[in-house]
Amino acid sequence: MKTTENDLIERLPKAVRKRFLALCEPFELVLSAELGVRGKELSHAYFPRSGFISLVIDIDSHPPLEVGMVGHEAMLGSELVLGLVKTPWRALVQGAGSCWRIEARALQKAMEDIPALQDVMKRTLMVRLHQQALSSACERFHPIEQRLARWLLMSQDRADANHFYVTQEFISLVLGVRRVSVTKAAGDLKNDGIIQYTRGQLKVLDRAGLERKACTCYEADKRLSTILMNEKN
Repeated sequence: MKTTENDLIERLPKAVRKRFLALCEPFELVLSAELGVRGKELSHAYFPRSGFISLVIDIDSHPPLEVGMVGHEAMLGSELVLGLVKTPWRALVQGAGSCWRIEARALQKAMEDIPALQDVMKRTLMVRLHQQALSSACERFHPIEQRLARWLLMSQDRADANHFYVTQEFISLVLGVRRVSVTKAAGDLKNDGIIQYTRGQLKVLDRAGLERKACTCYEADKRLSTILMNEKN
């Protein structure tokens, strides 16, 4: 698996980046590990370098639903920017990899001491809010095949590879649909030669084809995220 650096950390000025990394420690993202529990205090914030994390909400007796995804472009623990230490969702490692992590209170103290760090953290919080709003609209208005294509593109972006592990059961959970609907949508993509899927191992064969199948939310999310992260104060 390719290992990158975290995009947020890379945005920091060199001296600030060095100072911040001195407060962090390397940490392995193990597949299916739970890094955050709804209503419980966050012990750390995580900055993925490879792999990705799903943010999942549990509502009453309904199946869990994914409301966000964190890869090397973002961080887990953006609510700490608001001075909060409890998380509103579960955080599950969906793609194994590596990250930097920092104790929650150490991050909050660092943001008080380092204005450049605080600015980057606030921007990523805005991106997260946008992603969740767009995800809600996407779930309401777009058909399952378009949403599946979008989710696979987002997963591939964060996996930095054309193949990754994912079960149909998990996809049905994160998209909030029945497994039979995922089976049909994935089958259509497979029959079109866009993906290959065997026993949890998914491979993207035709990236351009997958982009054509995806709803407009995929490009809209990327475009607005770029604007928010680069907007001048």
